[in-house]
Amino acid sequence: MFSRNRNGVAQIAGTVALLLAFGAQAKTLEIPVGSQGAELSFGEARGMKKNDISTRLGEPLSIMGPVGEPAITRWEYNDFYVFFERDTVLHTVKKPRG
Repeated sequence: MFSRNRNGVAQIAGTVALLLAFGAQAKTLEIPVGSQGAELSFGEARGMKKNDISTRLGEPLSIMGPVGEPAITRWEYNDFYVFFERDTVLHTVKKPRG
């Protein structure tokens, strides 16, 4: 009976050691957060219509979509993307640099 208990303790100790080893190998991934471009910020753009965006920023470099239901369209500008649901801005996303 004593040997059975030792075996169980050894299994638990081995499991704990394995979990600690995985934790010790974890790396922190740091992703720099860029601010939105001065031309358009997230708070300002949300809810705007396509014609308001094109009037304010000009024609996009490219247009992707519409895709899916509801229809999602992405407009590309030099420094960021503007995502629309049908005709209304959902998000603006700054392009990664590098």
